[in-house]
Amino acid sequence: MIGRIEEMNRLEQMYESTRFEFMIMYGRRRIGKTTILQEFSKTHKTIFFSAQEKNDTLNLQDFSRLVQEYFDGNFISKFENWEDALDYLGRKAQDHRTVLIIDEFPFLAESNPSIKSILQHKIDHDWKERNLFLILCGSSVSFMLNDVMGYKSPLYGRSTGSMEVLPFDYLESAAFFPNYSEEEKLIAYGILGGVPRYLIAFDPKRSLKENLISEILTEGAFLNDEPQTLLRMELREPAVYNSILEAVANGCNRVVEIADRIHEERSKCSKYMLTLQTLRLLEKHVPCGESDSSKKGIYGITDHFYRFWYRYVFSNKSYYSMLGIDKAADEIMGEINGYMGPVFEDICRQYLIRRAKAGTLPFVPFVIGRWWGNNPIIKAQDDVDLLALDRKGEKGIFVECKFRNRPMAMEEYDDLVAATEAFPDVREKTMIFISKGGFTETVRKRAEEEGAELVGVGKCLDEEGEYQTLFGSKVVIM
Repeated sequence: MIGRIEEMNRLEQMYESTRFEFMIMYGRRRIGKTTILQEFSKTHKTIFFSAQEKNDTLNLQDFSRLVQEYFDGNFISKFENWEDALDYLGRKAQDHRTVLIIDEFPFLAESNPSIKSILQHKIDHDWKERNLFLILCGSSVSFMLNDVMGYKSPLYGRSTGSMEVLPFDYLESAAFFPNYSEEEKLIAYGILGGVPRYLIAFDPKRSLKENLISEILTEGAFLNDEPQTLLRMELREPAVYNSILEAVANGCNRVVEIADRIHEERSKCSKYMLTLQTLRLLEKHVPCGESDSSKKGIYGITDHFYRFWYRYVFSNKSYYSMLGIDKAADEIMGEINGYMGPVFEDICRQYLIRRAKAGTLPFVPFVIGRWWGNNPIIKAQDDVDLLALDRKGEKGIFVECKFRNRPMAMEEYDDLVAATEAFPDVREKTMIFISKGGFTETVRKRAEEEGAELVGVGKCLDEEGEYQTLFGSKVVIM
């Protein structure tokens, strides 16, 4: 299994505990929650119950069979109710560590809403004294947050730990494509994001274009309609959500712009966008260093595959069907550098975080993000691709990120220098330039004179290795 070291370590720590433990695990569909639990179960005896979308009687029958065969080696009969089933499990879980995993818990709770109260009663009056490790797992993020962890839930305050399983970062995602060049790994991450199920859909032995054709553009392929399929599973009115995601994927990032684009009222858009944020598909960004209530907030799609799919597949379905999928793939790959801009900024942000953890930045940032706003020096709107500030706002790291084939020129160097002037209170300023296409000779000389860092992609373009790379040259980022 690629990655998930921290998640596995957390489960191991809770397993090694000598007291009752209750983990709530949640995360988007396809994110790999079940895989983590299956890997954990390979090294520990577990009662692994996968709830299904069927009535409560049948789920109880499946659970009865599972626990009886686990403890007694055979199935006698179905328990009369969940209270009896859980009483039986509690009595048996006395002598040795017992792990109970209920995967897709929302399916069980939907068919029997009282199961949460039943579990709460067992925890409070029996299981707290048992050598039991309970894990409830679910893909409905809103249900797990509100109905399981929310303060109105009977289970509120009973868990001893929670875990949101997140997508892989770009380095973990790159491990799925060992034979790709560094640039191809970056583009694969830009297309697929960090969801494991999407990453394994691409054959690492085939080119990006071949995978794009066979796994995304071909009608009936798994990824061809995946976002639509998941929205239908999660939401009652997917049409409005589709429209919002398409608008954001094509450059509309403020509520007013989105509402105008899809011809809906702003209040309605805001409500639907809040739901998309709960589903971890949309996120609000504010200029780095400003509060979440900033009026400058803009919205972006969190999942790179969703952004790719809504920008290309959803928006151009009819056009691509006439153009043909081979030419459609050529068209997409021909403009992929333009699409990769925000993706590359995200990858560079991850790079900074890795360096912060490795202790190779001038300071540990308190905030990291994009910045935009008025620059009083140039008397115009300005932006910084990535800005990192310390807690007091006295130290700053200013980063320019360019996913272009040509070397970074002096003009881009000057732009970042000008942007730093918008921060007169930042006394210690560090500049980092990250460029896929390398740097001109004049930029390299100036960076050396002024102490700026130059970071490339893949192999150092400088024969003397004078600047580090995103994938590790001078700096250990793993």
